Amino acid sequence: MKSKKLLMLVGDYVEDYEVMVPFQALSMLGYQVDAVCPEKKGGEIVRTSIHDFEGDQTYSEKRGHNFTLNADFSAVSAKDYLGLIVPGGRAPEYLRLNPEVLELVRAFAQAGKPMAAICHGAQLLSAAGVLQGRECSAYPACAPEVALAGGSYVAVEMDAAHVEGNLVTAPAWPAHPSWLAKFIHLLGAKIEI
Repeated sequence: MKSKKLLMLVGDYVEDYEVMVPFQALSMLGYQVDAVCPEKKGGEIVRTSIHDFEGDQTYSEKRGHNFTLNADFSAVSAKDYLGLIVPGGRAPEYLRLNPEVLELVRAFAQAGKPMAAICHGAQLLSAAGVLQGRECSAYPACAPEVALAGGSYVAVEMDAAHVEGNLVTAPAWPAHPSWLAKFIHLLGAKIEI
């Protein structure tokens, strides 16, 4: 029987919608989504931030909700999961500095498991070195990091997602419908209405 477990990498100031919506939607579909953060255990919280598009040169940021972790980072292994989710916000800035996190991302990539990254999640993929020769969408401000990591940045509309092989990426939370639909397709799920 195929695992129905997914791993979500989060940290303080992960984007509120980008952690809450996929966590809830994928759970509703029957997946066990283990949300973890380095140096934290299940039951502890991370603070989220809310990024909005209000006509400025970039997004605005406000304090979001507390998000409760449900698994221990120290206990996870890529072999136990069907796929990986990397939300955006400012958390990837922190996560990409942790060698264990980078190794975990590399393990998912090397195993060819489905990976979904949104917004600034590309910063973590870039730092892990898994974008070499790959196409990746992200928040436009991350385009230079994708290129520096040897990837090709793909500009899509804010409500669209891009798929290349086992990787589905999107620029920001307005892309949730497309991003999640493409990710669950990579996971092999089929939804019928």
